[in-house]
Amino acid sequence: MNRLLDLILRTHLRTQLYLALGFAVALTFIASLVALVSFQRVGEAQRVVNEGSVPNIAAAFLVAQDAQSLAGAAPRMTVARTEEALLEAVREISKTRIAFTVHVDALAGNEGENPATRHVRERGTDLLSNLDEIEDSAVERFVLAARSQELRDRLRSVETNLTELLVTAIDNQIFYALTGHRDLQNPPEPLETHFTTGEVNKYRRIAELYDAAAIGTQVMANAFSFSDRAQLEPLRERFEAATRQVQRNLRALGEDPVVKPVVPLFEQLIFLSVGDGVASEGIFAIRESELDLETRQRGLLVNNRGIATALIAEVERLVSRAREGALEATNRSQGTITTSRRVLLVLNIVSIAGAFLTAWGFVGKVLLRRLEKLSGWMHRMSQGDLESKVEIRGQDEVAEMAAALEVFRRHALEVQRLNLVEKLADELKGKNDELESVLEDLQTAQGQIVMREKLAALGELTAGVAHEIKNPLNFVKNFSEVSEELIEELDEILPDEGEEFGDDQREEVHDICQDLTENLKLIRQHGDRANRIVHDMLKMGRDAGDRYEVELNLLVKEHANLAYHSARAADSNFQLDIVEEFGEDVGSLECVPQDLARVILNLVSNACYATDEKRKEGKDGFAPTVKLETRRSEDRIVIRVHDNGNGMPPEVQEKIFNPFFTTKPTNQGTGLGLSLSNDIVREHGGELRVESKEGEYTIMSIDLPVQRVEVPVAAEAVG
Repeated sequence: MNRLLDLILRTHLRTQLYLALGFAVALTFIASLVALVSFQRVGEAQRVVNEGSVPNIAAAFLVAQDAQSLAGAAPRMTVARTEEALLEAVREISKTRIAFTVHVDALAGNEGENPATRHVRERGTDLLSNLDEIEDSAVERFVLAARSQELRDRLRSVETNLTELLVTAIDNQIFYALTGHRDLQNPPEPLETHFTTGEVNKYRRIAELYDAAAIGTQVMANAFSFSDRAQLEPLRERFEAATRQVQRNLRALGEDPVVKPVVPLFEQLIFLSVGDGVASEGIFAIRESELDLETRQRGLLVNNRGIATALIAEVERLVSRAREGALEATNRSQGTITTSRRVLLVLNIVSIAGAFLTAWGFVGKVLLRRLEKLSGWMHRMSQGDLESKVEIRGQDEVAEMAAALEVFRRHALEVQRLNLVEKLADELKGKNDELESVLEDLQTAQGQIVMREKLAALGELTAGVAHEIKNPLNFVKNFSEVSEELIEELDEILPDEGEEFGDDQREEVHDICQDLTENLKLIRQHGDRANRIVHDMLKMGRDAGDRYEVELNLLVKEHANLAYHSARAADSNFQLDIVEEFGEDVGSLECVPQDLARVILNLVSNACYATDEKRKEGKDGFAPTVKLETRRSEDRIVIRVHDNGNGMPPEVQEKIFNPFFTTKPTNQGTGLGLSLSNDIVREHGGELRVESKEGEYTIMSIDLPVQRVEVPVAAEAVG
């Protein structure tokens, strides 16, 4: 055995492989001759299947595939958002229709005209006809949608004009009733002229017109959101009731100049609801047509699926017939295959035995074992083990590779010893330089991100501050003008020199002085309010300042209003009900006001966003609401911001305080607001907590200590 092994080792691998391959080729040639004879016999049976059964099955499969494509493409026409999308769907369906017709004709040509193919053709005709009706309904839907959009635009225009005219009329009427001024350029009319029951009734009539107009426009706007035809009738009745109220008030006001410009607008409003009954339909009629069309489309889709199902059933029957023919031809070839299988089995046993002997005796015992040893040495050397000597006996190529590997090992061991220390030192220096550069970049980026967040918060405040300042300054202007008029009246009442006051004059002078005092007090309060708003806005852009006592309820109220008006400035359709439940015993707190204001502004802004997103989903009966609460215990103060938005799942709640994490779109949030807010609260010694239920609400709670807590420097650095 050893002499045989030595003989094999002295033989080159090339010769050894040639012998093994020659043995395998000989066995393969014998097996090929047997397979060739078998294949000729099987081919005859296969020809019967290929020329008969397979074309029928293929044609039937294509017909079924096209029918499924047509049935699945029909809903695309009903849900197309644009005319271009509808046209694209129609073009794709047209291609499938042509292919479907071709495949049905091919199936009939293969099978011949028989009851089965006639049923397939009839079902296909019904399917194509149903698709034509669906296409026509989709085109009609776009026509109705265009008319509906036109009526919406006209409704918004009429609503805007009515609101502007009626609000102006109401303001002018109440101003005239209280002051006697029709305009500020002319002197006021006497009290018995402007402060009468008739003028008050006139104000009431105009206000009722405003309410009826609001109800009418809202009712017609709601008609577009209802999906049930039966719900339109109550809306129509409400609109007719509002119309009757408008007509009563217009008759009561008569030819008054105040109502003259609004009469055409009310006529347009009524026309928008009912149309002219012939060539132009109103909002309610258009909406009824849209709902009827949707019902008809659903019926067509159901019918479309039923026809496609019946068509596929007919095709499956044709496929069953073709399969039976293929099975008969297959049985004929089975005998030939059985005989060939026995012969090939014997050859395979011989081949496997020869392959096993070759693999076990030559490849396993000689070649692979030596290659594994060589591979093991190479693997150890690649891992740095250069101490083991490479020794493989023999005179073939494997032995030559082992000798070359031994030479490489000795050279590598020498080079490794010389260069290892220098290489490690260079790598360590490079890593240190790289880490220092990355640290500098991170510090620069952190400063830029924090400043960007401050600038973003300051930008959000601008819209709210503009709205907040506008009201106090208008208040100052109006009461200043009234105070000037009161002073003029006081000057007229004062007697000439040498005359004495009567009791009535003294009483009237006393009343005027009281009014002046109250007016000036209100002017001072609102002026202080405007100044405080501007002051707070400027502080928002600065770094944190010193701590001092601040009225906490006032801070929460003002910055919640700023957040609300910022949201209103970004979206005029945004509405929100702010509920205030402030504890009377909360009092003041020593803090950094501009930092705490940022926290309140961020939490209320997030609440506004959450409720507005839920409102945009169109849920019936939903009213966006944010509740602000402040409570004080012995040593803690808690501020809660509670909104009824969509809430957050648990996996989102775990991440909301992480920097750069946000659920808003990329252009609407940076993911730093809550992270910075959490840092500010912790710098005040407090805690920011979240409680939320998905789909229902979110509560953000700020828990602050009453007494000032000094936060360690390490904690501040982390924040």
